[in-house]
Amino acid sequence: MKKTGVLSKNKDMVTRVIEDETILLPIYKTSDDINCIYTLNKTASEVWKLIDGKNTISDIKKIILDKFDTTSKKFDKEMDVFLKDLKEIKAIR
Repeated sequence: MKKTGVLSKNKDMVTRVIEDETILLPIYKTSDDINCIYTLNKTASEVWKLIDGKNTISDIKKIILDKFDTTSKKFDKEMDVFLKDLKEIKAIR
């Protein structure tokens, strides 16, 4: 993923925050189409909040590194996996 890339959320994804977790639920035409609800942990919830169509991946990385106890290398590895997962479920564009 390009560090200068800007991500945006799919408008067909409903988001609810409960305590420190974020729940993602895709919007479907019928309830029969629903097969998954996605739950994000505290760090992933923060990244999700920062995906706003304005922040670059570098912006998000800087904020997360300042806020959480992690390394740049660990962030890059986990962020790549997380963004691939979000793209796979069509939560981001």
